[in-house]
Parts: sequence; structure tokens; C-alpha cells
Amino acid sequence: MCPDDIASYMENLHGRHAELEAALSDPGIYNRGNEFRQVSQEHRKLGQLFADFDAWKKALSELAENKEMLAAEQDAEFREVIAADIEELESRSEKLEAAIQIALLPPDPNDAKNIIVEMKPAAGGDEAALFTGELFRAYLHFAEKNNWKVELLSQTDTDLGGVKDVSFSLSGDDVFSLMKFESGVHRVQRVPVTEAGGRIHTSTITVAVMPEAEEVELDIRPEDLRFDVFRSSGPGGQCVNTTDSAVRVTHIPSGVSVASQQEKSQHRNKEIALRILYARLLEVKQQEEAAKNADAKRSQVGTGDRSERIRTYNFPQNRVTDHRFNVATFDLPKLMQGDLELILDQIRMIVCEQQLEQLRKGN
Repeated sequence: MCPDDIASYMENLHGRHAELEAALSDPGIYNRGNEFRQVSQEHRKLGQLFADFDAWKKALSELAENKEMLAAEQDAEFREVIAADIEELESRSEKLEAAIQIALLPPDPNDAKNIIVEMKPAAGGDEAALFTGELFRAYLHFAEKNNWKVELLSQTDTDLGGVKDVSFSLSGDDVFSLMKFESGVHRVQRVPVTEAGGRIHTSTITVAVMPEAEEVELDIRPEDLRFDVFRSSGPGGQCVNTTDSAVRVTHIPSGVSVASQQEKSQHRNKEIALRILYARLLEVKQQEEAAKNADAKRSQVGTGDRSERIRTYNFPQNRVTDHRFNVATFDLPKLMQGDLELILDQIRMIVCEQQLEQLRKGN
């Protein structure tokens, strides 16, 4: 996208920014939680976009001036200084342009939503459970870096310190737009600590990233839901195990069922089960809608199918490979410490380029 095209897009956004400011000046919006969150996030993003655009124009102007100076300068030492400035300005302008292009892309309807993440071991037994726990902790570190709020909804651990299953919510800016690329099957290749012969084992885990549903998005009648209570079989002490605190909620028309026994309170477990159920039902609804449109379906390939093998973590080679976009990073330990941007930044730029190409073609 050339500078003139970007400037044209930016001009059209000033009116939208004024609309958002007017909406935020209405005191009543603070009583409408979902609307306030969406409006404030869009307003904040547009403010950042305008700041990036001004910084980009300034960098391009300084870059042009430095190139003119370099062409006219005869002193070798001063030419080196100018050349170094040009290199830094080119790098800065490229990063700003990339950020601007991403911000100008049509937003995903789920981008402003908070999410629920479900993780489970698939193939590999104890080794898969151990890796589920490790990737879960990587997500927690990534959330901390992005100032996201984490709420643990349920977790069952194994005797060896792995995770049998875990569900948690993430709330904050850009949660879905970043984490949506994590949905699918993650494969790990390494020598387990229990392997005496030093053989490399392959295990898999599943990750499901679902936008949290709002009530207006789902037409669910009270009679469509069945609630069952039972005694918790998990940890939590005598009170949990001797009272009917666990709750299972079933959506009768679809057969989708969710159980929660994490908390001692039956009311709290009911709330958690409903949140996860609504998220699963919204995911099904959106997948069905996307399947009706071939273009929309193609654009979502690799960004939400929980049955697709999306990534391999090869510990002996210190490599993480994303198979959907054919990108990799050779700093696996750093990624497992929460630096998911090592792989996500590459993915987002590829998706950005694909969407920009579609816009150029008029699709």
C-alpha cells in the first residue's frame, strides 16, 4: 500500500474517531459494559493509529532529507553517520508502515471480544499432559506481558505434574486477534524425562480458542438448558466432595454439554459452565456461518479449526514450526517463556499481506 493510499484511508477515519469520542462523552455508556469495552478499544486503537501515521510521515520525511544529504556529502566520516541514520530510519518506517497496514485491515468481528481457552492432552499420555502444562504456563506469561486479565475456570492435574485439562479466560486489548492463531493441534517432539533410552517421542495436545459470547448473539431459551448437580470428584477438600457443588449444563437442541467442579460454590460452578457453553455454541454458530461463504471460509483456514495440526515444537532442534504459514523460529526456550510474538508476528504479517492482496483485487 503506497503512502497516498494510506493517507486516503486515514482521512476517512477521522469522522469515525469523532463518532467514538461523542459516544464516550455519553455517561450512559458506562452502564453498558460490552458497548463501552468495544467503543473504548476502537477509540484507543484509532488514537494509536493516528500517532503511528504521524510518526511514519515524519520518518519518511527525515529519510528523504538524509538521502539528499548523502548524495551531496563528500566527507567519508560524515557519510557513514548519515548512512547509519538512513538505516535506522528505514527500519523504523518499515515497522510503522506494517503496524499501520494491520490497523487498517477490516476487523474481525471477534477482535474486541474476550476469550475462553480450553487445553487438553491428545496423543502421548503423560508426556502430552506435561506439555499441556508447559504451554499453558507460556500462555500465562504471554498474557502478563500484554497486561491481560487471566481467570482460571477449571484445571485438573496429573500425578506427574502435568495437566489433564484446563480452561481459562483472557480479557484485554487484542486478545482474540492474537490468540486466535493458537486454535488447533500442537505437536511436541522431544525425549521425555521418563525415557531411559534417549528416544524422541511425539505427542500432541489440543487448544481451542473461543470468543466469549454475549447474550444478544445466541437465541437460547431457558427451556433449552438442562442443569444437573453432582458431587465433585476433584481436589478441594471435604466440603467439595461431600456436597452437590459440581454442575453440568446441557444445551438440549445441540447436545453440547459442559461440567464445572472447580469451585466449592454450586452457583459459581453454574456460572463457569454457562460461560464455556455459550462460547462453544457461538463457535459452532460462527463456523456454520463461515461455511456458507466460500471466500470467508478460505480466509479463515488455519485460524480456528481445532482438529488441524498447526504447529510442531521440536526440542532437539530448538525449532518451532507453524505449518499453516510455513514460518519458524529457532528460539524454542524463549517462546516457551511467553515470547509468542516470535511466531505470531510472522503469522500476522503474512495474514496482513494476504488480506491486502484481496483488497487490491476488490474481494
